[in-house]
Amino acid sequence: MLSKKARNIVLLALIAALLVAIGYWNVSPESFLDKPVAQVDESAIDYYAINAHSLQFLPDGKLQYEMTADKVEHLKASEVTLVTTPDLHMYRGTEYPWHVQSVRAEVNPDGSEVELIDKVRVARTDEKQRETIITSSRMTVFPQKQYAQTEQAVRIDGAGGTTTGKGMKAYLKEGRMDLLSNVRGQYEAR
Repeated sequence: MLSKKARNIVLLALIAALLVAIGYWNVSPESFLDKPVAQVDESAIDYYAINAHSLQFLPDGKLQYEMTADKVEHLKASEVTLVTTPDLHMYRGTEYPWHVQSVRAEVNPDGSEVELIDKVRVARTDEKQRETIITSSRMTVFPQKQYAQTEQAVRIDGAGGTTTGKGMKAYLKEGRMDLLSNVRGQYEAR
């Protein structure tokens, strides 16, 4: 028969072997292969710029636009660019640019659509020194098409009066604005 000391050693060795086997079973190499998929942070910014200034030219060398902004942030997941206090002069090759401002903006990945958000102001002074100012709370601009639209309330100051309405389609190249509903006008008599 085994001595009491030998029985304790054998019993401890069996318990230790059992614990090692259980530990190996729970921490086997296969358990590392089934890692959960990491969540994508939709708000992760992969690059940014402070006090940004950008110029773009037309193929003929004329200035297309000049833009400044307090901050520009690019979202990694969606490729959307967030702009804080954008200030844009859209020349389109002419001497009389449209001056576009807002509190913030969101630009889609290819730059074909810009959503202006909060205190949107679009202004232009023409060759006869006549000023047109369009204000709204939100507006979508399509720079390559020289077109803007909104479904929000709009105010247009210019041509000796003020016109308000709900919803607008603006054809910036032609200088034409179509108000969609609830149109009201107030004009000075000359």
